[in-house]
Amino acid sequence: MSDPVVDIRNLTVSFRTRRGAVSVIEGLSLPVARGRVLGVVGESGCGKSVMARCLLRIEAPGRIVSGNVTYLKDSQHALHLESMDATGAAIRRVRWREIAMIFQEPMSSFGPQHTIGFQIGEAMRLHGAGSGDAAVVEALTAVSMPRPREIARQYPHQLSGGMRQRAMIAMALSCRPSVLVADEPTTALDVSTEAQILELIRSKQRELGMSVLFISHNLGVIAHIAHDVAVMYLGQVVERAPVKTLFASPRHPYTRALMQSIPRIDREYSGPLVVLSGSPPGPFAVPSGCRFHPRCPERIPGVCDREVPIAETLEDGTEVRCHLWRKKG
Repeated sequence: MSDPVVDIRNLTVSFRTRRGAVSVIEGLSLPVARGRVLGVVGESGCGKSVMARCLLRIEAPGRIVSGNVTYLKDSQHALHLESMDATGAAIRRVRWREIAMIFQEPMSSFGPQHTIGFQIGEAMRLHGAGSGDAAVVEALTAVSMPRPREIARQYPHQLSGGMRQRAMIAMALSCRPSVLVADEPTTALDVSTEAQILELIRSKQRELGMSVLFISHNLGVIAHIAHDVAVMYLGQVVERAPVKTLFASPRHPYTRALMQSIPRIDREYSGPLVVLSGSPPGPFAVPSGCRFHPRCPERIPGVCDREVPIAETLEDGTEVRCHLWRKKG
């Protein structure tokens, strides 16, 4: 990936608990290509949201222990976000204007005591993207919000889930950011509304030339919207590839297991869906060797349980962290 807009290198994030510090992300490297949609998929608890929040330095109560999160505005300007004060003026100039975020549940992201228009207008004013009722209406109109003037005067609880999500997207796009982080933005929506929101994000990505980091546990959504896909397991990226390559030829056993667990309507019935045994261990019980080996049907005894796999780049550009592929080449 020769032209990343965000480059995450060897990132480790830990949380303090009563039992001591625990790493929820460890040694994660992931570039986000300029002008493309990167889908990030994995089971709940694998660190997707924590990783994404590091881009805006809102990872608290987590703490970046080591590694780099670099925002490459252009070839002449690189900002090292990990070194910025999470409450300082420098990172506030990056948030929303350069990197914006659509949160998973807009009902808890909007304050209940102010109207939608007030909150969007405040974000625009604070980040120098305009002010006044006309600017708010324009932002809502840009995301195809019906009756934008009326909606601007309403409170979050008066809107449906889909309309609240459109309002959140309007706020995120109001400053025309270079990077948009979408953290499972369609999880609580019905299928038809989900399709509308996905099409809206994709159309705005094309229109503005943004890079999008799209987080989801739904492989169908990722297949629809992403150009590239990263699969995370227990705080690490285990496979990364262009979307067509990943879905046509998944290389990591975990990726294959995720694929095989999805019902397909384009194929004849061939028996029960594959069920991946076990569940991801807690952060205090990370296995030795490959983190996936206790659940892996293809594990190599004496290797996978002892040696930590390194990321290998295959001929088709797939990057996979698995001993099976190191042995083959």
